[in-house]
This record gives sequence, C-alpha cells and structure tokens, in this order.
Amino acid sequence: MSPWYALLAVPMLAMLAVPLYAGAAPALAGVPLFYWYQFAWIIGGAILTWIVYRATASSESESDA
Repeated sequence: MSPWYALLAVPMLAMLAVPLYAGAAPALAGVPLFYWYQFAWIIGGAILTWIVYRATASSESESDA
C-alpha cells in the first residue's frame, strides 16, 4: 500500500472538524463559511484524488511488469 493513499483521508478529516467551520462568518460573496468550506473541500478532494491517482498509477504499472 502506497503512502500516497493517506492524502485521501485529508478531506474526510477536514469535514469531520465541524466546530471549525460551523459559523456564518466569514462570508464569501454572501455565502456563509459553513457552505463554502464544504464546497471548497469537494474541489480539494477531487484535486487530491487526481494527485494520488497520478502518483500511484505510474508505480503500479511498473510493479505489474
């Protein structure tokens, strides 16, 4: 198991820390923190998933040979 897979836990752990983002302030374009924080982690989670995929795809193809 590659250590790259640990990056996949980052968005999950960030979303479990609800007291950190359970407020309305600061608002971003009128959207409370509670909503834009979660949306930002959806984008961040997709980016981290892509990074893990790229990092592990090359190492897995080398080990298959």
